[in-house]
Amino acid sequence: MSKQFDVVVIGAGPGGYIAAIRAAQLGFSVACVDAWVNEKGGPAPGGTCTNVGCIPSKALLQSSEHYEHAGHAFKDHGIDVAGLSLNLPQMLKRKDTVVKQNNDGILFLFKKNKVTFFHGRAAFAGAATAEGYPLTVSAPANETIVGKQVIIATGSNARALPGADFDEKLILSNEGALAIGDVPAKLGVIGAGVIGLEMGSVWRRLGSEVTVLEGLPTFLGAVDEQIAKEANKLFTKQGLSINLGCKINKVTKGDSNVTVEYDNAKGEANTAVFDKLIVSIGRTPNTNGLAADKVGLALDERGFVAVDDDCKTNLPGVWAIGDVVRGPMLAHKAEEEGVAVAERIAGQHGHTNFATIPWVIYTSPEIAWVGRTEQQLKADGVAYKAGTFPFLANGRARALGDTSGMVKFLADATTDEILGVHIIGPMASELISEAVVAMEFKASAEDIARICHAHPSLSEATKEAALAIDKRTLNF
Repeated sequence: MSKQFDVVVIGAGPGGYIAAIRAAQLGFSVACVDAWVNEKGGPAPGGTCTNVGCIPSKALLQSSEHYEHAGHAFKDHGIDVAGLSLNLPQMLKRKDTVVKQNNDGILFLFKKNKVTFFHGRAAFAGAATAEGYPLTVSAPANETIVGKQVIIATGSNARALPGADFDEKLILSNEGALAIGDVPAKLGVIGAGVIGLEMGSVWRRLGSEVTVLEGLPTFLGAVDEQIAKEANKLFTKQGLSINLGCKINKVTKGDSNVTVEYDNAKGEANTAVFDKLIVSIGRTPNTNGLAADKVGLALDERGFVAVDDDCKTNLPGVWAIGDVVRGPMLAHKAEEEGVAVAERIAGQHGHTNFATIPWVIYTSPEIAWVGRTEQQLKADGVAYKAGTFPFLANGRARALGDTSGMVKFLADATTDEILGVHIIGPMASELISEAVVAMEFKASAEDIARICHAHPSLSEATKEAALAIDKRTLNF
């Protein structure tokens, strides 16, 4: 007889495992099915984020930043390092340890919250019965289970360039970019988005000559233009070669290198040879293997699971969240949707506000933002005020030895409500949370300007940028 559950979650990435835990907290019997496998063949819940995305990339970014500081910045602090060398196998081992700690943590949370975990790939077995939706779970679990409610959280896959499939040896997705065994002398990166810039930064710090080829004519088009220009200047100064407006014509894989033929922004033909090539041109929804056709699950023209504002699909009792549906492909967006769906199943009013979802690029300096950019406000005809404050004038940033970047506030010209906050600089990923809270509560720039911030702290730059809205900064 099939095992029956109130809720079955397909996928144990950030959206899936959080949805499963929240549903269990609400009193449902819950199963979560996930197919990720570790190097020993065991379960590795956490999805792309934990296994080959957010978590391992942050581990390598931290390690590579330490290496760069030891080689360049420590001397200013009176720390002389003799015989500095890179132990890349140990760096990669540490990254893998961090990943496993997160995998094990999720399995512990499932046990703690009485979520039944199945290691395998789930697929719809047919139409719903009176008991719910039957699902098959492939090896190693080899089970048939039934869920009254089903939450699809199967994530996304890296998009390959036509004619240049990933082999994860020479042509790399995010997965291969996190496991390069030797520092490549010349590294090519196609795509100047989050993954391209983060991975390019890691390997530049470790000694690679990095060339970034971006198809769009503007750098970081989703970022506030003033912040993006500052980022481009700083990354170029660090040594990243960023080329915009490039059209990739052909990628040819050799025995030990990759040749890229492309036209630059002027239409001039160029050829570049790289030891490794990272391709980061976006991601596609992972719906293969769900057997969506067996139940008539609707997908949109791009392959995403079609959902309404509440993450309901066209099938009663079937929901979808995270990268596999519309909206930003962000782990924390998936988590918020997971909680909201679990609460909606329980008859509560789950909440997800796309307007206050923070974005972060974990380069150095970090880039973080929430809300609308200045160019968006101009396009929408919104009257606004802007205020900026540089970290160069922040005492804590000077003490850290990292004064690059700024905080920028955008507020409604009439009501002073905060419309957007944009940060480039040290610990931007942490500083942005204050702005998210403020915007969620419809705060004004004056509210932030009137709040006492600890001194000395980086957060004082946030207060000063809010003060700058009315041209009354105190330290600049």
